[in-house]
Parts: sequence; C-alpha cells; structure tokens
Amino acid sequence: MAPKTTEYLEIAHQRATEKKTHVSFPQLKYPSLRDDGLRDPIQWLSGKAMDDGADGMWRIHNAIYDFETFIDSHPGGAEWLELTKGTDITEAFECHHLNPVVEKMLEKYYVKEATTPRNSPFTFHEDGFYKSLKRAAREELKKVPKNLPKYSDMIIDGLFFACLVTAALSVWSKTYWVVMASYLVSSLTLAWSVVASHSYIHKKTNWRMYIFNLGLWCYRDFRVSHALSHHLYTNTLMDLEISSFEPFVFWNPRRDKPFYVYLSFFIECLLFPFTFILNFIKRCLLNFIRKDYFKKHYRWHDSIGLLLPVWMWVVSGCTFYEAFVGWIWINCTGSFIFSHIGSNAAHHHPKIFKDGDEVRTETPDWGMHELEAVMDRTDINGNIFKVMTFFGDHALHHLFPTLDHDVLPYLYPVFLEHCKKFKANFRLTSSYDLFIGQLKMTVKKDFTLLNE
Repeated sequence: MAPKTTEYLEIAHQRATEKKTHVSFPQLKYPSLRDDGLRDPIQWLSGKAMDDGADGMWRIHNAIYDFETFIDSHPGGAEWLELTKGTDITEAFECHHLNPVVEKMLEKYYVKEATTPRNSPFTFHEDGFYKSLKRAAREELKKVPKNLPKYSDMIIDGLFFACLVTAALSVWSKTYWVVMASYLVSSLTLAWSVVASHSYIHKKTNWRMYIFNLGLWCYRDFRVSHALSHHLYTNTLMDLEISSFEPFVFWNPRRDKPFYVYLSFFIECLLFPFTFILNFIKRCLLNFIRKDYFKKHYRWHDSIGLLLPVWMWVVSGCTFYEAFVGWIWINCTGSFIFSHIGSNAAHHHPKIFKDGDEVRTETPDWGMHELEAVMDRTDINGNIFKVMTFFGDHALHHLFPTLDHDVLPYLYPVFLEHCKKFKANFRLTSSYDLFIGQLKMTVKKDFTLLNE
C-alpha cells in the first residue's frame, strides 16, 4: 500500500464523517450506537449485533454457528457465549483458543455461511503473523516447567489480604499516623488488586476474577468493555474503553475536539477519583433506562464492592458511618490510582495507532495491528510484581490474553523471532514517555502517517 499524504487523510476523514465510516478502514460501517446513551457494555454488544450479520447466533470468520446447546458445556464458562450471542466472535475465538482441536469442533455447530462481509478489518491468514506465532507459541508452551511457581496468584492473594486488613485498621486505630498509613496502603492495594484481577477476567470462570468487583465495578461488564472490545479492536472506533470516556477525555485524534481538551490533565485528575463510583451509578441508572436490565444483567457478585465497608464496620467495631466515610476515601483514592495506571499503561501515544492514522493495509493481520496499538515499558517488563500491578507484558498479554503472566516470559524468544520475520512493530519505551504521550493524545487533532 502506497504511503498516503496528509491531504489524503484529510479527505478520508471528511468522507468518513459524511458517510459514517472509519477513517483508517473506510470499508467498515461506523459502529452502531457508539455515540448514543451511556455507552455501556450492553449497548456496545447491541450495536455490534446490528453490524455483524450473525443472524442472532455466533459468527466466526464467514460462517454462522449455533452454540445454544453448547453454552453450559463451554470450558471457559457459559458467560462468554451468553454475552456474545448474535455477534461476530472471530477475534475472540482466535486469541482465546490455542488448542487446534477447538477449530475441528466447530463443524458440529455449523449452520450456514454468512451473507454479509465482516464489519472488522482484521485477518487471520494461516501464513500470517498471528497464526504463525500462535502455532509456535503452542510448541513453546510445551517446554514450560510443569511445576512453575504461581507468583501471579500469590501476588493478587497478598494484595487482596492486605487491602482487607489495612481497610479495617484505618477505621479501628485511634492513632492519626496509623490511620493515614493504613488508608493509603488500603487504597493502593485496592487499586493494585483490581489491576491484577483483570488478568483473571480473561480466563475461564475462577474466584479471583470476583476481586475486580471490590472496586464497585462489575467484572461481567469488564469482560465486554475490556476483553471483548478493547482487547480485540484496540484503538479503533469499536474500542469501548476509548469511547466511554468521551466527551470528557478524547484519546482518538479528531479535528473537532472542543476547547477544553487542553485541560484534559486536570479533567482526568477530577474524574479519575470517581471512576469506580460513577461506573456503579451508571449501572444503577440503567435499571430505569433499559427495560428488563436488572433481570437480564445483574448478578449476585455486583454487590461485592459494597461488602468492603460492611467488613470494615464489623471487624473494627467502629460506627457504620465511620466505616462508610473511611471506605469512600479508600474507594476514591484507589479509583484515582487505578485510572491513572490504566490510562497511561500502553495505548495512548502519538506513535501508537489510533483510528484515522495511516495503516500498512486496510485489512491488517490482527496480531500486527495489536502491536501497532501497544507500546511496552522497559521499567515494568521483567518484574512479575510490576507486570501484575501496572499492566505489564502488555503486547504478549494482548496476543494471548488467557495465559498466566507467569508463562508469558517464556514466549519472548519466539515472539521476538516472529516480530523480526514479519517486521511487526513491537516497541519499548519508558512509563514517563507513555505518560507524556497520553497527555499529548488528549489534545492531538492531526492524524499520523505511521508509514513515514
């Protein structure tokens, strides 16, 4: 594909605005419902179902499958299939399943060929980067020691325990410095627990994924906004983790950004302490906006976040009011820490792909795209504690989201070999550079010629 000019991209952006398409991928329809309502995960799934041509079933590549009788038998848990019914799950199917036996099993549930093109730009050719890497990764995983220590499990368990103990201590103690130290440690371990638990949300049903709800969030919603949206369509218009922050923070380049984008850093500092609480309030509001929302989408584990103040009250012996106020401080501070870690982790930098930037091809290999949309950090990778608490090993985690972080380091040799062979754009930088880059992206209006 010949390099485009700035003028070309300006015309492409204008046409995309008029025709409601993507800029980088003009063959795609603009995601339905993207800019409507509260931009919640269920709305995202509804809009995707409108665009995917799955005929109310499940689409993989250009075929339609009916997994209705398989839902309860799905090894990863029924929830994955329940959430994705009526949508194209090609990207999720490819990166969530490393065993080739799964592909042969599809024949049993085949219904028919799809009648419309996929509304996704990504390809999975057998001789392409991702499929080649996946085959090589399967072989490498056979060499991983069987008795590999589960440091990732130890880390999240320790963070969870520390959060509970220090939260109770912060309202039990009468000594000012003990209270302040406990409050800060509890806030930090709450944020880190939520960050670390996100890795378990990608996997089959397990108890550690519920720790994510400790911050008043819903891991079920996060499976949609993060695992099914952000991870699979990173930095495109289908990435809910970008669109859900609009119109407060704009990370995608847009010519019509409002004047207040120059205050984005201050907006983030004001917004991030309340991210946990605002997400909880938004889910409560949906009960009044969406018919049958409570019945269809609420689960028992949505109340886990409310158990923390009850724990603080019961264990410490303080009044419930004191426990509630202490919990609000811990929750808001933890929310501030978590949101800053997440927004500066890997995806927002002028050298990272955003919809509107030039791409090598309008039908890229999915794995190649993921690397265009990610930058790893030299000061995070290599330390399992930092990796677990700061979204480290980000590129490999995006490519193989269901693998333990303990295992990912074993894949680096074959990963780097394939990056060199296919000229994939794997990059490393510092956390400071990504922080500055994230701030630049909030005010960036011009598109980037990535091939220059």
